Amino acid sequence: MSPRSKSQYQDIREAKRNLIMNVALEQFANNGYHGTTINQIARQAGISKGLMYNYFASKETLLAEIIRRSVNDVYSYFDVDRDGYLTEDEFEFFIRRVHTMLLENKTIWRLFFQLLMQGEVRDHFLKSFLGSESLLKSGTDPKNELFVPQIMRIVSEYFERKKEKRGKEYDPVLELNLFLVALKGFAVTCIYSEDDDREINNKTLEKIIHLFK
Repeated sequence: MSPRSKSQYQDIREAKRNLIMNVALEQFANNGYHGTTINQIARQAGISKGLMYNYFASKETLLAEIIRRSVNDVYSYFDVDRDGYLTEDEFEFFIRRVHTMLLENKTIWRLFFQLLMQGEVRDHFLKSFLGSESLLKSGTDPKNELFVPQIMRIVSEYFERKKEKRGKEYDPVLELNLFLVALKGFAVTCIYSEDDDREINNKTLEKIIHLFK
């Protein structure tokens, strides 16, 4: 048997990292962040505690990476050309891709939403990811990194531009808030829906796009 290449070792390491994060996500969601130990995660993942620390320096680091991975999955579809200007087509693409992603990974996203309901985890998320840290880490190209203030500016400008078409009665701030509420509610509905709900979910998706595009 020929020795493994560097890329094969990287693939194996990445697969092990994802396994650990998925196990930790389930443990954190079901047992609570503070109620879960590194020993429990390692045991469930089928590895030693020592090996765990080769992948994640601490439980807090592991939690941060779980959150970052989830956020990265969502915002990788946002303003894909990274020009700071969200077109209507990019807006629709983002909504549709997030919808598909949620449906394809319902179990993972149910656990993630359950995890974020824990006060200490939510506080960690707000402190780490709504501040100065980048939401996206894509190689070494700074153009591929996104920050919450950037995202909110891009989305706010998207809704502000609509005022020119819809007249003085149009309130871009209110529309943005309505969109965020609708998107959050739709996301939760999707991950807890059954296959029989697919038609109504698709109709709801089209309605959201029609209302806010």
